[in-house]
Amino acid sequence: MTQNKQRDTWGTRLGIIMAVAGSAIGLGNFLRFPAKAVENGGGAFLIPYFVSLLVLGIPLMWIEWTLGRYGGGFGHGTAPGIFHSICQKNRFIKYFGVIGIFGPLVIFIYYTYIESWALGYSFFALFGKIQALGDQGAMKSFLTGYQGLENNQYFNGLGWAYLFFLVTFGLNMGVIYYGIKGGIEKLCKIAMPLLFLCGIVLLIRVITLGAPDPARPEWNVSNGFGFLWNPDFSKLTSAKVWLEAAGQILFTLSVGIGVILTYASYLKKGDDVVLSGLTAAATNEVAEVILGGSIIIPAAFIFFGPQDIQTIAAGGTFNLGYVTMPLVLNHLPWAEIFSFAWFFLLFLAGITSSVSLAQPAIAFLEDEFNISRQRSVLIFGIVSFMLCQPGIFFLGKGVVDELDFWGGTFFLVLFATIEAVLFSWVFGLEKAWDEIHHGADMRVPGIYKFIIKYVTPLFLFFILGMWLWQEWIPIIFMENVPLENQPYILATRAGLVVLMIVLVVLVNIAWRRKETCLPAGREKLVCD
Repeated sequence: MTQNKQRDTWGTRLGIIMAVAGSAIGLGNFLRFPAKAVENGGGAFLIPYFVSLLVLGIPLMWIEWTLGRYGGGFGHGTAPGIFHSICQKNRFIKYFGVIGIFGPLVIFIYYTYIESWALGYSFFALFGKIQALGDQGAMKSFLTGYQGLENNQYFNGLGWAYLFFLVTFGLNMGVIYYGIKGGIEKLCKIAMPLLFLCGIVLLIRVITLGAPDPARPEWNVSNGFGFLWNPDFSKLTSAKVWLEAAGQILFTLSVGIGVILTYASYLKKGDDVVLSGLTAAATNEVAEVILGGSIIIPAAFIFFGPQDIQTIAAGGTFNLGYVTMPLVLNHLPWAEIFSFAWFFLLFLAGITSSVSLAQPAIAFLEDEFNISRQRSVLIFGIVSFMLCQPGIFFLGKGVVDELDFWGGTFFLVLFATIEAVLFSWVFGLEKAWDEIHHGADMRVPGIYKFIIKYVTPLFLFFILGMWLWQEWIPIIFMENVPLENQPYILATRAGLVVLMIVLVVLVNIAWRRKETCLPAGREKLVCD
C-alpha cells in the first residue's frame, strides 16, 4: 500500500503568527502575571522577567520554531518524530519527545474546564446576574456554587458549569476538526483582534477612572500603576523571584510544552522562523505586560486601596479574575458591557490556547499512524472528554492543582531543558544555526550562539536544581495536602503514570510499523 498523505499547511504568515500568539496568550497573561508581579517586588519583578525573556523565552521560541519546521519536512508533527529526525541513529531519542504530547494533553484536560467558566460568566454578565452580586462574599459564593464546591442560593449542583463545559468542549472539537488552515488559523484570525479590542477598551476605561472616594484621593489610577510597577529592589536578592520570573516566561510563551513544535511542523521549508517567532513572542508580551499588567491590579487598587490589594493579589488567579475584577466593574456605568468584555476576553484567550493544546495528540495520530483528521479528532475527543471528568467532579479535592503542577510546571521546565540540549549539543549548533536562517528575513544576533548553547540550558538546569532542592520532598510526600485529599492526589498521579506509559507504548508501536516500511522520499512511506 502506498501512503502519500498531504500534510496540512498554514495559509498565511499572519495566520501562523496569530496562531502561535493565540497559543501563548491565555488566562495567565491577564490573571497570573499581575499577581506574580505584585507578590514579587512590583517593578523589580520585571528585571528577572525580561532577563528570562532574553535568555530563555526568545531562544526557546526560535529553537521550537526551527525544530518543528525541520521535523515537519520529514512528515513529523510531534516531538517523538521531530527528535528522531534530529538523530535517527539513536533509537531512544524519540521517547524523550513523549513529554511533548503528554504535557499538552494533561493541560488540555483541566484547562478546557477552566476556560468554560469564562464563557459561562460572559453569559451571566450579559444578562445582569453578575451585577446583582454586591460584595466579595456574594461573589465568592457565586463562584464556589458555580464550580460545584457548595450548594447555595445561586447554584445547586454542577448543572450550569457542566453545560458551559460541554459547549466549550464542543467548540474546541469543532475548530480542530477543520484542521490547521480551515480551523485553527481561521479562529485565531478572528479571536485575536477581538481579544485585543476587548483589552484596549478595558484598558482605556481603567486609565480614565477617577478616585471613587473623595476622602481617599490617593486611591487613584496613577498610584495604582505605581503599586504594580514601582520596584522593590530588595526582592532581587531572592532566588524565588528569579525562579518565578523564569517560570512565568516559560508559561506565558507556551515554550517547553510541545505546541509550537507541532505548529511549526506545518511550515514550508522556506518559511521564515526568525522574524515570525520574534513577532509572535512580541505579540504575547504586549498582551501580558501592557494589557495584563494594566487592567486588573490598577483597577482593584482604586476601589480597594493599598492595604487590601496585596491580599487580593495573593488570593490566587481565580479570585482575581472571577471575584475582584467583576466587583470593580460593578461600580462602573454599563457594568454589563464591561463585565462581558472582561470575561469574553478571558474566553478568547482560553480557546486559542486550548485548541493548540489538542493539536500535538491529533498530529501524532495523523502523522505516525496515518489516521485521517476526522478519525483522529474523534479518538482524541472521546479520550480527552473522559479524562476531563476527574478535574470537573473533584476540583475541590486538589485534582486540578495536581494536574497543573505536573503538566503545566514540572514537565514544562523538563521538556524545555531537553529541547535546549538536543538543539545545541545533539543536532549541533552550526547545523542548527544554518537551519534557523534558512528562508529568514533577518539574522539572529551572533551573541545568541553563545546564549543558546550555554546560557539557556544552564539557566534551565538551575531552575530544575533549585526546584529539586526546595520543593521535591514536600510535593512527593504531599506535606501540604489535607489528609482527606491525599487519596485523590495519589489516584491522579497513578492516572498520569498510566497515561505516560500508554503514550510510550504508542510511540513504540508507531516506530515498529515504520520498520516494515521502505522510505520513498522525505514525506512518503511505501508500506506492504
